[in-house]
Amino acid sequence: MAWPLVNLTVNFFFLIFLLSQSCLSISLPLLLPPPHPRARPAMVLPLFPSPKNTSTTFPDSSHRLLRSDSNSSHPYARMRLYDNLLSRGYYSTRLWIGTPPQRFALIVDTGSTVTYVPCAMCEKCGTHQDPKFQPELSSTYQPVKCNLDCNCDKDRDQCIYERQYAEMSVTSGILAEDVISFGNLSELSPQRIVFGCETEETGELYRQHADGIIGLGRGDLSIVDQLVEKGVISDSFSLCYGGMDVGGGAMVLGGISAPSDMIFSYSDPVRSPYYNIDLKEMHVAGKKLDLDPSVFDRKFGTVLDSGTTFAYFPEAVFEAFKDTIMKELNSLKQISGAVPSYNDTCFSGISSDVSQLSKTFPTIELVFENQQKLLLTPENYLFRHSKVQGAYCLGIFQNGMDPTTLLGGIIVRNTLVTYDRKDSKIGFWKTNCSQLWERLHVTSAPSPSPSPSPFPSPSPSPSPSSSSGKENSTFEMPPISAPEESPIYALIGEIEIGEISLDLALNVNHSYLKPRLVMLLEFMAKELGVNGSQVHLLNFTSEGNISFIKWSIVPSGSATYISNTTAINIISRLAEHRVMLPDDFGNYQLVQWEVKPPSKQSFTKLIDDNGWISECRHSIGCRSSNMVAAAVSGGSFGYYDVHNCRINRFWNMAMESQTTGADSISTG
Repeated sequence: MAWPLVNLTVNFFFLIFLLSQSCLSISLPLLLPPPHPRARPAMVLPLFPSPKNTSTTFPDSSHRLLRSDSNSSHPYARMRLYDNLLSRGYYSTRLWIGTPPQRFALIVDTGSTVTYVPCAMCEKCGTHQDPKFQPELSSTYQPVKCNLDCNCDKDRDQCIYERQYAEMSVTSGILAEDVISFGNLSELSPQRIVFGCETEETGELYRQHADGIIGLGRGDLSIVDQLVEKGVISDSFSLCYGGMDVGGGAMVLGGISAPSDMIFSYSDPVRSPYYNIDLKEMHVAGKKLDLDPSVFDRKFGTVLDSGTTFAYFPEAVFEAFKDTIMKELNSLKQISGAVPSYNDTCFSGISSDVSQLSKTFPTIELVFENQQKLLLTPENYLFRHSKVQGAYCLGIFQNGMDPTTLLGGIIVRNTLVTYDRKDSKIGFWKTNCSQLWERLHVTSAPSPSPSPSPFPSPSPSPSPSSSSGKENSTFEMPPISAPEESPIYALIGEIEIGEISLDLALNVNHSYLKPRLVMLLEFMAKELGVNGSQVHLLNFTSEGNISFIKWSIVPSGSATYISNTTAINIISRLAEHRVMLPDDFGNYQLVQWEVKPPSKQSFTKLIDDNGWISECRHSIGCRSSNMVAAAVSGGSFGYYDVHNCRINRFWNMAMESQTTGADSISTG
């Protein structure tokens, strides 16, 4: 009679688990570690070419092309990932909701079971990357009516949801259904999906830059479960996070053919509501840590969570790891972290070249029950010190008193991770995720989906005469199909470039942005790797709550032209949103760009006692009304009359509100 009792007990707890994944009131919190200045506490995606300090290279895999699962007839959705662990603490992707579609930046989170965006009626939502979802503008929007399978509002009219995370942030709202599109490169056509129309958020959710979360966990509200239930994708998805200093990556909803050398771990779907792996051993520099294998199986076991930034080990594992790695690094100088109160373990005097880190730091191996090993290179457990060049800190911490092993995004940088839910396993394949997008970017024609973006696609300007910062007729009229994500910023042949003209649109109010223009351009210069003296503001206008900035980049110092490689890098970084602006500047779009040949002019650089720099251009035939502004040190603009070479350094940004604004500048 013991077996029926055991089965009854197991079935009871299994029922509780199923209920927790439905839209009923039971809501399991995410496994979130203690807060850290670089970590996204308790939560959690675009592939781009690697910069010069690229992460570890993978020559054996560079020629491979990932394709949809040959054993499946289902399509799949290919989606870019954006952001990175250093600047945001998470990766995000783009989804379009409604008819016509409205665009949203959503944190990719395998530890969450609901996809939500802030809705227009939300008065307790923060300011995020995109405007709130407006249900009244979507002809296909429908709230989910109250029924026996969900929590209902007090009027018993609509289904509602609420999720509380371990760091005590909360999201709540109503459940709704609408058409969701996955981008123009997706083979998967738009689908009707139930999502959370958020009406309140608190804590970290309120402060985050991203609009919301795309929930990839196990549960009825998970976008993966819904697509699988509809029979439109196979029961699998994959994530690939860009490496240190690179960011980005790719996401695939649906099955792909696994590379032959991908390693797998069993993932028990009833072990917990999270994605587990069967971790049994850990090796540091080839040395096995003296640990009982059961230490990795306590509480929720070993959980892989894309919504967590770093890795968090139980006390026994962390102490063994730290003792071993400190012995390996005893020759390095140990320094305090950027925020001393967090007691980070950091080391200085190391090469800034990420590809050279393996010469100093050891490798780590995670050994699964099947004895397959996941190799972790230094970028999988280190992050850059934010204040000391050539210094790195350990991205592995103790998980408080929680015995759960939590593996966040840092562990799987430059690793394709396939969540094969159909066969209850998770695969790992080391690769360069910054190049993987190009291999996923095959030429099959995707199903078109309307573009929700209020911004037009970036395009080269047809001529200098038509490149005023105000010619944006498509700005309020988005194209009827989503813009192709393939680059459109190639240059024909090798040309000499004397100036790169750039038109940016930002969803920031004109009066708010006006006193911060210098700060913005100085930040842009730093992010693009150019000197402040190379950046010139040409025009500043607005339409409604959208600000338009026309600015240019000119050669540095005595150089007469900008290289084609540098120009393409600058344009592509802006076009692909790889320049991460501070939250204060909102979202931006490169509306148009233009490259110009060197003009027949001489340059005079004037430097005063305060180090302010201005350039006098003696151009043939320029008008005296042609004013140009140069970004200079000290947060100031130097205006000068191009024809008369008269310097007017009257505008310090701290006093800008008392003087003439940049919007009065004319390009003549």
